[in-house]
Amino acid sequence: MAVSPTYPTRTVGRRPGFRPLDLVFGAAVLLLVYAVLRLGRSASVSYTPSSLSTLNTSPALLPYYAARSLLRMFIALFFSYAFSFAYAYAAAHSRRARRVLIPALDILQSVPVLGFLSVTIIFFISLFPGSELGLEAASIFAVFTAQAWNITFSFYHSLITEPSEFDEASRLLGLSRWKRFWTLDVPNGAMGLVWNGMMSFGGSWFFLTASEQISVLKKNYTLPGIGSYVGVASFHGQLVDVLLAMLTMVVMVLLVNFVFWRPLTAYVERFRVEQSEATDKQQSLVLNALRHSHWPALLGRARHSVARPVNRAMGVLTGTDDRSLTVHEGRRRAADVGFTIAVVGAVGFGLFSMLTYIASGPAGLGVLPETVWFGFLTFARVAILVVVASLIWVPVGVWIGFNPKVARFMQPVIQLLASFPANFLFPFVILVFIDLGISLDFGGILLMALGTQWYILFNVIAGASSVPSDLREAMDNLGVRGWTRWKRLILPGIFPAYVTGAITASGGAWNASIVAETVVYHGTVINAHGLGAFIAGATRLGDFHEIFAGILVMCLYVVGVNTLLWRRLYRLAETRYSLG
Repeated sequence: MAVSPTYPTRTVGRRPGFRPLDLVFGAAVLLLVYAVLRLGRSASVSYTPSSLSTLNTSPALLPYYAARSLLRMFIALFFSYAFSFAYAYAAAHSRRARRVLIPALDILQSVPVLGFLSVTIIFFISLFPGSELGLEAASIFAVFTAQAWNITFSFYHSLITEPSEFDEASRLLGLSRWKRFWTLDVPNGAMGLVWNGMMSFGGSWFFLTASEQISVLKKNYTLPGIGSYVGVASFHGQLVDVLLAMLTMVVMVLLVNFVFWRPLTAYVERFRVEQSEATDKQQSLVLNALRHSHWPALLGRARHSVARPVNRAMGVLTGTDDRSLTVHEGRRRAADVGFTIAVVGAVGFGLFSMLTYIASGPAGLGVLPETVWFGFLTFARVAILVVVASLIWVPVGVWIGFNPKVARFMQPVIQLLASFPANFLFPFVILVFIDLGISLDFGGILLMALGTQWYILFNVIAGASSVPSDLREAMDNLGVRGWTRWKRLILPGIFPAYVTGAITASGGAWNASIVAETVVYHGTVINAHGLGAFIAGATRLGDFHEIFAGILVMCLYVVGVNTLLWRRLYRLAETRYSLG
């Protein structure tokens, strides 16, 4: 991560000359601003609750629908990164906060998108009465809940496994906490942030149909978008329109990868922690073209003029980064005990209130035994998915991460596979299931895997890419091959990233069960026996007592597994397999 010093040359101070690339990038920025303004204006129109059939499924409108969906995705991605920075930092730097924030994150990632929509759509609609902005905000919030948790887990992992040398350097340089965050913490986690951001962005396409077709309290709300387009076309059995939407998605995913994700993955190569520079790095045509234009220099000067006063102000507010200061042990323990009691009391009161609300429903608490059984069936599907996906994608991820040439070729391929909404394929997969006589109770595992297995692959790629190249070269020089190489280098190197991928894949699979256990095709609803189908059915009926019962049971399963398994693996990654 060392930065080479720059020295003034005779060209310093000269006015930069014009280059054609400057005009190209300037025009691109203007077109982007124009498109965002036009799409934002179209989102402020009035609306009325309607049925799904009101959406115009003309193929000529597919570019417009795709642009509306893409704008929602990027807005959600911005808020996901902002949330992840704040949340992960608080959890990593405060022991008391960590005891609440990490279990809360486990719960949040397990709450299904439909659960968030059921609770929040009424709030957003009342916030923007009579305007489509309320539905847009609800949809963006739902996409945010499908993106944020994976990025947060990744950044939290990078913070707790940070090399100890960073602490020493920060204290010696007298960095403020604000300055340390942007010069050490974020660069150290940059590779995981980009690869997991790519995964979260791609994975959230899976829930696009649910976020653009909102059915709550027996009312249907439809937003213009490619997800709702596919939902309406699938509902009416218009497979040709579904295929056209799939083709549009392929073009859009490849374009986003070329102009956005590929430049980012090539850029973060500079933040590798290693003694020697890698001989082969990822490349990006867009990034190389941008570096040959004058825009980086112009933006750099503008950034420095703004950053200096901001850094000074935030440095005063956050104080110097000095982690050698400790609180008296007795006072710290007393504070921890008091904090724990307060948290346990708040959680206990919340559970009591929820159980009281569930008991007031038509079925009372009698709904819970059935819900627990459905939860076990979904848990079995999730466990099978994680085990099989790990056996398949860990070797593939290591192969891609250790070979930049392979990564350059495979990145757009796996980005397309991960970004392509698996539920777009559901109508065709369901036809296969019907022809082969496969029950959705078993086929649902495949449907869940189509959307969530990529969390493991992307995290393993990020972990393998972060292994210092000098360690790999040392293994090559010593002739270490086969299982010994895996045991001594590969598995320890990727273990923290794998744990992050496995835990988010597990949480994502619980979330995906809402979509995968209930499939609508040609007006026919096909259900599996499971918690996802239970919550989806309760959401369609607007039965909040059963919705909360399903979400409660899902959270209990996820938190239980995380406490007994994933949390212990996280501690092992922090204490034994960090670079520090």
